[in-house]
Amino acid sequence: MALDVITAGELYIDLVMSGLDRWPQPGEEALARHFRREAGGGAAIAAMGLARLGMNVGIVGAVGQDGAWLVETLARSGVDTRGIRAVNGESTGTTVAVSSAPDRAFVTYAGANRRFREIARTAEFNARHLHWAAPADRDLLERMRGMTISLDVGFPHATGEAMAALPLVDVFFPNEVEAARMTGEGNPEAMLRAFAQAGARMVVLKMGERGAAMLIGNRIVHGAPPSVAALDTTGAGDCFNAGFLYGWLRGKSPEQCLRLANACGALSTRALGGIAAFPTPEEIACLEK
Repeated sequence: MALDVITAGELYIDLVMSGLDRWPQPGEEALARHFRREAGGGAAIAAMGLARLGMNVGIVGAVGQDGAWLVETLARSGVDTRGIRAVNGESTGTTVAVSSAPDRAFVTYAGANRRFREIARTAEFNARHLHWAAPADRDLLERMRGMTISLDVGFPHATGEAMAALPLVDVFFPNEVEAARMTGEGNPEAMLRAFAQAGARMVVLKMGERGAAMLIGNRIVHGAPPSVAALDTTGAGDCFNAGFLYGWLRGKSPEQCLRLANACGALSTRALGGIAAFPTPEEIACLEK
């Protein structure tokens, strides 16, 4: 079956804890009331969200010798895992996420993800669309002719290298912190204009509980999220990406795409982990009416 989307990026086992009795200081211990183990990383969360909405999705990434649980979790979610490679002598990337409703903190071990770029450069990318959730790789992106491309580099890689790759992609998904770092600007409209001057075709700026703003051509479109009692914001940005791509790849208007993206990002915060509370197809169908 032909794939609609291939996602590519670092893969993690997320160990998410929330409901702390207090935020610990160095040398202290705090007790969490909730715990969940989830598949993590932008590529994994976006892939599972798109698969839940009925799209045919594959993934490219690396796991360690202990990666069977993560691969099986992705496969059970409907994701084609043939693009995942196991790295001998290495452990699967792992993130411990300590989350509260407004924010979260992470401690991450990269593990097998240190081999991601090498694996990606030898992988087969055969789909309508590539969602690259990793540091910008200009050489690889230049080879992806015939596919549309979206990019989400993450904060550590929101650099000049990412800015230089923007003319090669169709949709760029920064958040406000990343956008400020890349552009030096302090307000959303100025950030979006700076990206356009750098050659970006379409930028979707994620602004948390304030929703999102989108630059397409010379037009800026704003969208607000639904009101949700948030439990955990882990992966909300990646769920947002999945919602936007689901609409965009089906030819929806910019306003409709933002509505879907904001809904997927906001509703994903109802439970621990990046994907557990991602909206069902029935919930999305109600939004599209």
